[in-house]
Amino acid sequence: MKENLFEMGANFSDDWSSDNRDKNIKKPTIELKTPQKHQLYFSKEKRRGKVVTIVQPFYMETNELKGVLKTLKRKLGTGGTVKDNSLEFQGEVTENLKVQLQKLDFGLK
Repeated sequence: MKENLFEMGANFSDDWSSDNRDKNIKKPTIELKTPQKHQLYFSKEKRRGKVVTIVQPFYMETNELKGVLKTLKRKLGTGGTVKDNSLEFQGEVTENLKVQLQKLDFGLK
């Protein structure tokens, strides 16, 4: 048999597999901190003409972060969501949010 002249350089060795389920996907580990050791900072973005207040980075488990979000939404009277390691709130609520986070013993920058 003739050798292929148009070889593209793919290496199909014995450890190669076409099944994606075999790959081990590792979740990135998150360093967990107590609320006092957090150094949170605030930013604002405009999305579709509305202001969104973002607080980050949180070093907590997702379930704990959702509990904090629920408490803050109730205190502020606004909507919000958890994205990655940050909290996003509808509207410009920075001052009230700082007060509520300090009551929950979170560290701020």
